[in-house]
Amino acid sequence: MNHDWPKMTQDLSQAIRELRGGAPEPMKAFSALAKAALEPKALDTKTKELIALGIAVAIRCDGCVAFHAEAAVKQGASRDEVMETMGMAVYMGAGPSVMYAAQAVEAFDQFAAKKAAAE
Repeated sequence: MNHDWPKMTQDLSQAIRELRGGAPEPMKAFSALAKAALEPKALDTKTKELIALGIAVAIRCDGCVAFHAEAAVKQGASRDEVMETMGMAVYMGAGPSVMYAAQAVEAFDQFAAKKAAAE
């Protein structure tokens, strides 16, 4: 396990920039979808990022875990909130989700430490 989650988001961000240049219209549409989905309405953005993190675990997407763990930190999620979210992801995704839940907590901890060091 033991990924460097902040480095993963940095590396993926470069690859995503390349994708944006090569497929600008679909990527603009994806960005608009993300913006609309994350807009706070009945649910605040932090809750939506926790949901996204749980889904990332359930569908087993490393890059998604990295980006949504980082976003959860930025939105002020607590480690307890992440743990409760991971409980739901494990409930919905069984054994494989246990492995990804452990990675999501590791990613959250790395981003939280990075934020704390910057403050």
